Amino acid sequence: MNTIAVRQATLADIEPVAVLFDAYRQFYERSPDLPLATSYIRARLANRESVILVASDIAGRIVGFCQLYPTFCSVEAVPIFTLYDLYVAPASRRAGAARALLEAAENLAADNGKVRMDLMTARTNLPAQALYEALGWVRDTRFHTYNRPIRRAPAS
Repeated sequence: MNTIAVRQATLADIEPVAVLFDAYRQFYERSPDLPLATSYIRARLANRESVILVASDIAGRIVGFCQLYPTFCSVEAVPIFTLYDLYVAPASRRAGAARALLEAAENLAADNGKVRMDLMTARTNLPAQALYEALGWVRDTRFHTYNRPIRRAPAS
């Protein structure tokens, strides 16, 4: 019997998702900031800029989420999803929530004409990497990922 249910988040889910999103950010060494997390999740949902899936336990509590951003692969000239965030509350781990979220994300991608999903994770996040690989995700060995913070020049 599956005790995890996955569905698409709505505006009514902002508070519990924001709590998990704040914990997710802390996992990646950001300071706690629930107002920021709430504002961010509210804006993504209200503006339909991302798709958030939530995993609920048998009691109906939201215990995990993943956030997908629709984008494109210009090299292949196809639509894709970037799975940017995936988090399950520590007390609910090992119950299948992450697997259920990833499988639901893949089904949603297929249903919406996406031909691929991309994600990044910390090199040290070995449990997540093991799950991704068990579900058929392939580690990229051809490309390096770079990023650069944008700083505005002082006004003159």
